[in-house]
Amino acid sequence: MLRLFLAAMHLIALGIGLGAVWARANALSRPLDRAAMVRAFRADTWWGVAAALWIGTGIWRLLAGTEKATTYYMHNQAFFAKMGFLVIILLLEVGPMITLIRWRQIAGRGTSAWNPNPAAARRIARISYIEAALIIAMVFAAVAMARGYGSG
Repeated sequence: MLRLFLAAMHLIALGIGLGAVWARANALSRPLDRAAMVRAFRADTWWGVAAALWIGTGIWRLLAGTEKATTYYMHNQAFFAKMGFLVIILLLEVGPMITLIRWRQIAGRGTSAWNPNPAAARRIARISYIEAALIIAMVFAAVAMARGYGSG
């Protein structure tokens, strides 16, 4: 039963994360009014929840051997491709995460004159779209790995 639960949570995190990062990009691609920023912050929160769930269940599945033995993953090129895509996503996310934390802090102070930097918002939107594409690439690597490709 644990195996099914972890696999389901891992896949649910995928859906949440892909939707959230896409929604964040869309919110930041439009004029940056208060409603757009609320949507961007909400989507960013869900993106963080998905990342925690995705990484947590992934590490659990890897180390606990609930699907396959850990050695299977450690000798599978598709797994390393999937992890490579994840590392790229995490590296790309550093800038947006720092910027959005700062923006949340400013917005939380209720400063009515605050206007997010449109160039920074467009940059985060572009990065978010790239991250969405990398998530899709991760899915292809995961499907290949699950079908036995990459080991051998």
